[in-house]
Amino acid sequence: MTKIESELIRRWLNGWTVARSLPEAEPVESAGDGLRSKCDQPGREIEVFALRADEEPASLARLAAAVATARQTTWLTVPTLRPGTVETVVGAAGLELIHRSEWFMTTNLTEHPQHAPTAPYEREVRTEGPVTVVSLHASSGEVAARGTIAVVGADAIADRIETDAAHRRRGLGRAMMSALAKAAVAQGARTGLLIASEEGQRLYSSLNWRHEADVLIARGPVVPSNR
Repeated sequence: MTKIESELIRRWLNGWTVARSLPEAEPVESAGDGLRSKCDQPGREIEVFALRADEEPASLARLAAAVATARQTTWLTVPTLRPGTVETVVGAAGLELIHRSEWFMTTNLTEHPQHAPTAPYEREVRTEGPVTVVSLHASSGEVAARGTIAVVGADAIADRIETDAAHRRRGLGRAMMSALAKAAVAQGARTGLLIASEEGQRLYSSLNWRHEADVLIARGPVVPSNR
């Protein structure tokens, strides 16, 4: 494979916005093949996602230039099989590279390994519409781990998978992903999609998630908010 398919990125983005209750992403006007999402996070108000960075470097250059001149602080996320080229392009546009080692990953959810949490942890599963939130609670009642998955058609997008530092290395990540996969399959999902941090890559790989592409994340100039 020489490129990541733009349709796969679109499918992930559709589910990611659902998982975070964000508006549907919109095309970036006059700036190449990208989609723009309103994230409404402090310092990360807008995020642009490149769809065809490997196919058309010129398109990526236009997106990077748009991010560099945006009126709000804007981030650029680029799934790619050519990270070196992407790094050069975003650097030339004056963007700050924040993450260079994240992964775009997929899996067949119907074959996802299943692991239950060990005592004294208990699992809570809450489903509201297409979104399921799984929490693992310690005996004290505190949330030791939490994760979200959103189902859109036959896809399920896992997001915000977190384990508290005091409860790591106890198999909670495996139990969390097992519960999320099971809930998604029950809603008709077959393909799992996610973007993995460096910390999460070993976990997901051990559960048969496949690396499809690297993901580079850059930020444009910080724009002071009006007061």
